[in-house]
Amino acid sequence: MAVISIGEYEFEPLDKEENFHGNRLTYINWENHLLFCSPVCLPLPADMPFAALVGEVLGGVYAKHPDFEKIKWDEVTWRLDGKDFSPDMEKSLGENGLTHKSLLRFWTQGLHGIAGSNS
Repeated sequence: MAVISIGEYEFEPLDKEENFHGNRLTYINWENHLLFCSPVCLPLPADMPFAALVGEVLGGVYAKHPDFEKIKWDEVTWRLDGKDFSPDMEKSLGENGLTHKSLLRFWTQGLHGIAGSNS
C-alpha cells in the first residue's frame, strides 16, 4: 500500500519536562506480571531517593498484586532505558540516571505472575 506524505509535521510537544512542575515522567514496568498490561507513567521529582521510589511509590502502584509483598528487593533485576542497571538506593532518581520519560523495568526473582502463571 502506498503512503502519501502530507509534508512536515511540526508541533510543540506538550509533554516536555518543564511542563511537569519539577517532576519527570517516569515509566515503570514490573515484568512478567500481566495483571498490569503496560508500564505505568508517574510524574516523579528528580531529587526523590531511589529508596523512596521502592519503599513508598511502587506499593501504591502494585500492592494489589498478591505477590507484591513477597518481593525481595535486594534480589530484583533492573533495567533502565534498555540497559542493565544497579540502582544506588541512597541516591536520587536523577543521580541514578533516570531522565524525563525514562523506562525503568524490574524483574522479581521467583515471582512470575500470579501463582507462577508466567513461568
